[in-house]
Amino acid sequence: MQPIKVGGPRPLGATPTRQGVNFALFSSHATRVELCIFDADSGAETARYDLPGRTGDVWHGLLSPRRASAGTRYAFRVHGLNAPDSGGRFDPGIALLDPYARALSTEQPLRSQVIDPAFDWESDRPPGTPWRDTVIYELHVKGYTQLHPLVPPERRGKYLGLATEPVISHLKSLGVTAVELLPCQAFLSENFLHARGLSNYWGYNPIAWFAPANEYAVLDPVREFKAMVQALHRAEIEVVLDVVFNHTAEAGETGPVVCFKGIDNAAYYRLTSDKRGYENLTGCGNTVNCEHPAVRSAIIDCLRYWVEEMHVDGFRFDLATVLGRDASGFNESSPFFSTLRAEPALAYVKLIAEPWDVGPGGYQLGRFPTGWGEWNDRYRDAVRAFWRGDGGRIGEFAERLAGSSDIFRHNGRKPTASLNFVTAHDGFTLNDLVSYDQPHNEANGENGQDGSRNNLSRNWGHEGPSDELLDLRKRRMRNFLATLFLSQGVPMLQAGDEFARTQRGNNNAYCQDNEISWLDWSLLAVNADLVDFVRLLASLRRSHVEFRRETFLKGAASRVEVKDVTWLHARGSEMTQDDWRDGDLRTLGIWYGTRSNWAARLLLLLNASESVQTFTLPAPPADSPWRRRFDTASKTTEVLVLEDDVVFPLAPSSAAFLEC
Repeated sequence: MQPIKVGGPRPLGATPTRQGVNFALFSSHATRVELCIFDADSGAETARYDLPGRTGDVWHGLLSPRRASAGTRYAFRVHGLNAPDSGGRFDPGIALLDPYARALSTEQPLRSQVIDPAFDWESDRPPGTPWRDTVIYELHVKGYTQLHPLVPPERRGKYLGLATEPVISHLKSLGVTAVELLPCQAFLSENFLHARGLSNYWGYNPIAWFAPANEYAVLDPVREFKAMVQALHRAEIEVVLDVVFNHTAEAGETGPVVCFKGIDNAAYYRLTSDKRGYENLTGCGNTVNCEHPAVRSAIIDCLRYWVEEMHVDGFRFDLATVLGRDASGFNESSPFFSTLRAEPALAYVKLIAEPWDVGPGGYQLGRFPTGWGEWNDRYRDAVRAFWRGDGGRIGEFAERLAGSSDIFRHNGRKPTASLNFVTAHDGFTLNDLVSYDQPHNEANGENGQDGSRNNLSRNWGHEGPSDELLDLRKRRMRNFLATLFLSQGVPMLQAGDEFARTQRGNNNAYCQDNEISWLDWSLLAVNADLVDFVRLLASLRRSHVEFRRETFLKGAASRVEVKDVTWLHARGSEMTQDDWRDGDLRTLGIWYGTRSNWAARLLLLLNASESVQTFTLPAPPADSPWRRRFDTASKTTEVLVLEDDVVFPLAPSSAAFLEC
């Protein structure tokens, strides 16, 4: 009997069947492919087989259940021309990971591992939250629960930590409908970080797209990831994965050969004209070649796997411009987008782009296809600049608050295409945004030279922590939070900003797997007032459709002569063109109307100046006076009825929300 049978070319990867395990690997330039089996305990290679079948560019073979089953460690040795000048980097002396591996071994050296995909999903279903009702919460799996006192110690920093009741209760209390997880695809740390005694904490350095990272598992990453998703779904919380298909951990010319390089370097990567180097549109040494049909198929297969087998609800694509690049540059009708649009399994998942890369023409905000959401950094910058007190920003600030129609109003796109954020993993936390003028990244080992210098932050008189400035800084944090939750578009809150977490001024903590990055849950009680304020904002957003529109705010009368919004000057009159051009104006009122009720209902007042501004209020209905729901200058969220008041004094750098 032959030790290995021909098997079949589909699906790629290692697939358990009744006849054994089928192995299939794409390589268009290989001359021979060997399958290696390793002992689970010693790690020693115990068997090696030539894959006997080749269908097109797929090499394949079937091992009997006696020779391979769930848990089997394996790798490939791929033969071919080792000639970097022509793009070939084959070296059969290296045991390579399977690009389609569903799991990697936990011991070193890393090996691909056959999995048993069986899992009792019970009645699991996707929450299917509409974009208009979505509130995203960006978190790091480890950092979120590593210091959580109510999470069992063995689950802290793990997938299962996110499945615990205290975590889910907190998320629900904030109105979160989707968690966006920093990369959970298996990743490696760069050699230069190892040399500094650091590691890649964020995980933006992938090596196996289909495999959940072992770092966040107690024992079994696949089953535990599924259990996490299942628990979050029971709470009606969606799971969005931050995925990295723009580059890999193999870096540039001198980087390691672990997987893609040794399997089919010229197919998987965009090479320079001399074939020896790598196009670096990512700043990470290489760029994945999404133009190649097999590579494009691998990405689509991967997305389908995470949806169908792991039950995730959406994806945030890191440096997503790479995905749409063809010979002419970025193309929103590129083969990748067309293929993705045609895949039925991905028809209803959430797709979010980080709409830039570092290559020529890399900034593509607003140019992604209909149906995509996009990280809107122009929203971030306009909101930061306005609340910092910068002049001449009132017009752009209003545009961002209204949904960024100047960016997204084309091809039937909606305000929900704008994913609004003030802070994210990359940059200052909200607390640090109002506590530091400059980044303090010395712990990264790059002499403080890394991280953005364009933070639009302000320390308000003292660099770093200050008891004297605590109340003032909290007010400014409340300003940002209020703007975020009451803007048109989809809000994204960074984990821990609701209780003023700090990274000690580090705005590039990608390599800080320690207390700099881990959430300090003792702050939940210390800053309970801020947490309560976020809960109020989430409730207001939920209860008022005016903040969850699917059409852009226009400020113009409709066919029934009802305005959707009126922009007010503090004097009480509608903003004029001269007002919008006033570089010294730092106040704005937003008066929301509805088709069903033209009477005053909702009024948002904003004062980014450093003096008290008195707003003249629109007259409320006779039987319904204005009620103050919040004033960011106040620590309380107690409702205050404004009996007979026609003016409202708004403290310096503060916001208030009134309804009647």
